[in-house]
Amino acid sequence: MSNPEVTPLVPREGWHVMHLFYHVDHAQWSLYSDEEKRQAKTRLTELVQEIRSTPDTHLLVFSIATPKADLGFMLLTPDLQMANSYEKQLTLSLGAGVLSPAYSYLSMTESSEYTTTSAQYAEETLVAEKGLAEGSPEFVAAMKEFDERMAHYLKHRLYPVLPDWPVICFYPMAKRRNGGDNWYSLDFEARKNLMAGHARVGRTYSGRILQLITGSTGLDEYEWGVTLLAKDTIDVRHIVYEMRFDEVTARYGEFGDFYIGMQLPLDVLFRRICL
Repeated sequence: MSNPEVTPLVPREGWHVMHLFYHVDHAQWSLYSDEEKRQAKTRLTELVQEIRSTPDTHLLVFSIATPKADLGFMLLTPDLQMANSYEKQLTLSLGAGVLSPAYSYLSMTESSEYTTTSAQYAEETLVAEKGLAEGSPEFVAAMKEFDERMAHYLKHRLYPVLPDWPVICFYPMAKRRNGGDNWYSLDFEARKNLMAGHARVGRTYSGRILQLITGSTGLDEYEWGVTLLAKDTIDVRHIVYEMRFDEVTARYGEFGDFYIGMQLPLDVLFRRICL
């Protein structure tokens, strides 16, 4: 659905990400005839299929667990022009006035500035910690394994494919900038050491929590968007609680509202939100 008259806005690295949350106006929906309701649900279904068939584009659809919103979408795509067009179409997909925006958030996938480089891993871990001689077979094998692991990690951060795990949690966050607790007054090594402890906690939830951190500095009201996918809500509760005790969160974390949803097939979703 590219428009030759519009210049694509594709970043040099990563994708744009939109989290979209809506209320359903059931009073407006009740004015539709049965045929109009059927056509509206078909229109949204076809739009979801069109979006998901777009190259390098992913769309998660979910029911929100509380009255903060009824319906949620997570859209990932390279071109901001296309993301904007799809967002407008999703808003009107069930007819004018049926979906009312409750909250939205714009961010971009990003790599972490605190990621260990090959040179750091070689010097600090293999040589200093493990005592391997540079160039030895063990050293070469360890570096090859590290480079492959990091390539997979960076690809997931920048160009993720998210699973259909049922639980989705989204919240925005920022680092505090108040007095002695100003994250941005710390030097790089201090910030990196603090983030390393944070990451160690996250790794203990591998296989239970898939976490995607997207950057929003200059794009929205906070600095990052956090999306957690899980099979069990208790894992979401536990990882967020456990991370609260990390100094990086306890001293420097600022959070927006949390949105909890459940990924559902569209036919089930329509019944869930009473359409």
